[in-house]
This record gives sequence, structure tokens and C-alpha cells, in this order.
Amino acid sequence: MTSSAPDDDAAAGFGPLRPKLMRVAYRMLGSVSDAEDAVQEAFIRWMKADRSAVREPEAFLRRTVTRLCLDQLKSARHKRETYVGPWLPDPVVDEDEVEDVTLPLMLVLERLSPLERAAFLLHDVFGLGFDEVAAAIERDPAACRQLAARARGHVREARPRFTVERQRGLALAEAFFTASRSGDMKALGAMLATDVIAHADGGGKRPAATQPALGLDAVMRQYEQVAAWLRTHGSKLVRVGFINGLPGFVTLEADGEFQTTALDIEDGKIAAIYVVRNPDKLRHLH
Repeated sequence: MTSSAPDDDAAAGFGPLRPKLMRVAYRMLGSVSDAEDAVQEAFIRWMKADRSAVREPEAFLRRTVTRLCLDQLKSARHKRETYVGPWLPDPVVDEDEVEDVTLPLMLVLERLSPLERAAFLLHDVFGLGFDEVAAAIERDPAACRQLAARARGHVREARPRFTVERQRGLALAEAFFTASRSGDMKALGAMLATDVIAHADGGGKRPAATQPALGLDAVMRQYEQVAAWLRTHGSKLVRVGFINGLPGFVTLEADGEFQTTALDIEDGKIAAIYVVRNPDKLRHLH
């Protein structure tokens, strides 16, 4: 009988690294399913590799995942260009705030080239030296420094993120849910910044605004329509937590599908609302 010990050893060595590899892949791709595919493909290559020649399995696998993601981003860019309505990354829901890459930062990363994105994430977020970054993206260290510097410049140009105390953020998320579902427009308006922006990602699969609502008046009009709809259709709160690092909540809507709402809070007011309704992006929440 053939022994399965080598395969068992490979799986045992890969298992503890899977969460770290998923973090890299998801932050590169913004899609949970695509990240899972990249990590699974890395595992297949790990099984086939001459593992006795690999001195640092984590570095080897991180390079493999990064290269797979770079290949994936080439096709993903075309998909984003033809996407119906605003594109938002797949929502990842946590009990506690995760600081490294929040939803607004992920949207900034979308504007970078794949190599800039990889260099910035590997160096600035995951703390790798430029020699390791160079090995991962197959560029020399000097080029990687330039790529990361350009990416950093784009990140600095974006609106800086204002932190909010954990309980305050969760309380505001609950209050937003209550006001938006009950139709209490006065309470809702008091939570919003004057230049608030609301994004809704339905991906052409579920009803959602095809353009962001800009400014307090436009967002209020949008939520007046939402409240009128919900008076007869309903919306059930599933959980409150942090969605891609922002306070928010998960709801079960009248059509039986999940929805996530994330709130970017600035100076105690909601500056941006990010709603994901595309069912393809919510499957992992079931």
C-alpha cells in the first residue's frame, strides 16, 4: 500500500499558513472566492513542489500566491470596467476592528497598477523587506521601492481615515440601522455629514443605485425611498460588527438574501455608506 505520509506532511505544513495566505490574496484581489481559488492553487503547487529544497515555506507560498494574484488582476481589471454600478470589495465581517487594510484603502488600491498594489501591500502592510518583495513580484529591489513609493503617494492623496472608538462605532451602526429601517429621517439626517456619499453594489444581480448618491440631500432622498420600500417588505438585523474595518451590520432582506452596510465615520458623523447587495459577494456569509 502506498503511504500518504508525504501528502499528509505537506497538508500539515500548509494548514497553519493558510490564514496568512488568505489575507495576502484577499487584500490583493478584493474577492473572497478569488482569494480562496488562489490559495487553493498555491496548495496544489505546494503538493507538487520539491519541498525538501524549500528553506522557507511561508516565503515560498507567499511568492506563489502573489504571482497568482498578479495574473488574476489582469483579467479582474476588465471585469471591473464592465461591472454594473459601483464596485465594492467582498465584505469581510469581524467582531473586532482590523486595522491594516480598511474598505476605503482597498478602494484606493483599486486605482493602482497590479505591481504597485503588490509592492505596497507586501512592504507597507505585511512588513516584508524589499528583497523579499522583489522575489515575489520578480522585479529588482530598486524598482520595488519605486513602486511602493508611487503607491504610497496615491494613498496619501486619498482622504485620511479617521478612527472611531469601537463601542461608539458599533452604537452608531445600530442607530443607523434603526433610523434607516423605521423611516426616522430626522434621526438619520443627524448622523450624516453634509458631504456624505452612499455607494451600493448590486452588480446587476439585485436592485441598487447605479451611481453613488452625493451629498446629504441626495442620500436622504435615497433613504426615504428605502424606508418606504421596507415598510412593506422588512429587513432583519443579523449582526453588528466591523466590515472591512468599518463599523456596520449584516441584514437579511425580504428577498431572502444578505446585505452588508459599512459606515465610514469622520468627526462623529457618517461620511460614507458602503452597501453590498450582490449575492455573489455574500455567499461566504451564509
